[in-house]
Amino acid sequence: MTALDSDNLLAGQPVLRLADASLAFGSRTLWSNLDLRVTAGEFIAVIGANGSGKTSLLKVILGQQELSSGTVEFLGAPVSRGNRRIGYIPQQKLADDGTPLRARDLVGLGLTGHRFGFPWPSRRRREQVDSLLDSVGATAYGDVAISHLSGGEQQRLRVGQALAGDPALLLCDEPLLSLDLNYQRAVSELIDNQRRERDLGVLFVTHDINPVLGMVDRMLYLAGGRFRIGTPDEVLRSSVLSELYGSPVDVIRSQGRVIVVGTPDGPHEHPDAGDAL
Repeated sequence: MTALDSDNLLAGQPVLRLADASLAFGSRTLWSNLDLRVTAGEFIAVIGANGSGKTSLLKVILGQQELSSGTVEFLGAPVSRGNRRIGYIPQQKLADDGTPLRARDLVGLGLTGHRFGFPWPSRRRREQVDSLLDSVGATAYGDVAISHLSGGEQQRLRVGQALAGDPALLLCDEPLLSLDLNYQRAVSELIDNQRRERDLGVLFVTHDINPVLGMVDRMLYLAGGRFRIGTPDEVLRSSVLSELYGSPVDVIRSQGRVIVVGTPDGPHEHPDAGDAL
């Protein structure tokens, strides 16, 4: 697909489309009959209980997991593994001490990490890396070893790495996990600013909606093999979540924050370990 073809598709069609999509492992259905469209510039949060299939949804979009039924298309074509126009931001994981990578090296992997061998140094590649470092506010530590950086600083670099392929869609898999509140805010705002500047579609998997509540256009809530899609005000309601879980759930709003209590994995105000599926 040429860049012109991509622009035409972005102008008239969703970036991502799942139609009548179902995913099951053996006798267990994670979700079924899912219809979801993500348009350019739209921020969609994906939230739900552990094991509800949030990470599996991202794997489907990345071409790493086949649907049990239904279809998934990116830019009007079936998804495929390794599509450079889908950016991916993983959970924050601190680099081991002594890791021989500088900040600019980590970001540079987004440009050439899909190729075999080491990239030849070039002025153009350095300029590209410098531009990416600047876009995520990491210029000041571009030549610092990543093992010397904080979790939040490393996560900024992973955002830069994800942007290297000029994505049309950004998949974020619990990118705020283990970050303190200041870095949660900083990384969330960075992703939000980049999606506005670049007109990116964003799927943002999270256990805690609060850091991105003011940025979200719509949300997909997965629970008990079922789902709801809508604005946060439409979905985060006691009646809606009680129906999803099949048991009483309370949604409490306090000082601009939302706390969901009564779910099997506890309040969503306090995120726990990553999703197993």
